Amino acid sequence: MFTGLFNYWVVIITMMSGLYIVMSSSHLVKKIIGLNIFQTAVFILFISMGKVSGGTAPILAEGITSYSNPLPHVLILTAIVVGVATTALGLAIAVRIYESYGTVDEIEIAAMDNADHEQEAAPKPVTDAES
Repeated sequence: MFTGLFNYWVVIITMMSGLYIVMSSSHLVKKIIGLNIFQTAVFILFISMGKVSGGTAPILAEGITSYSNPLPHVLILTAIVVGVATTALGLAIAVRIYESYGTVDEIEIAAMDNADHEQEAAPKPVTDAES
C-alpha cells in the first residue's frame, strides 16, 4: 500500500521539513535554506507526477504505446533556474542586511528598528539657545 505512494511520502516529509525550518528559525540564511528545501519538494512532486509507469520518451517508434509527458520536466528545469536566481537574490539581501545591522537574526533586527523609531519619536528637550 505505501510502496506505491512512496514519492508522495517523500514530498510530504521534505515539504514539511522546509516549512518547519522557515517558521521556526529567525536566522535569515536558515529561512532561505528552508525555502529551498520546500521548493525541492515541489520539484519532486511535479517530476514524479510526470512519469508514467512503463512509459518511454515521446519518440514515435513501432510497438510503443505508452509515453511519458515531458512538459513537467521542462517546467521544472525553468523553475530550478528561477529558484537559483531567487536564492542568490535572497542571499545578497541577507549580506546587505548583515552589513547594515551586524546580524541576520530577524528578532534582533526588529529590536534595533524599534529602538531607532522610539528615539526618533521621543520629544527633544528644549534648550536655552532655542527659546
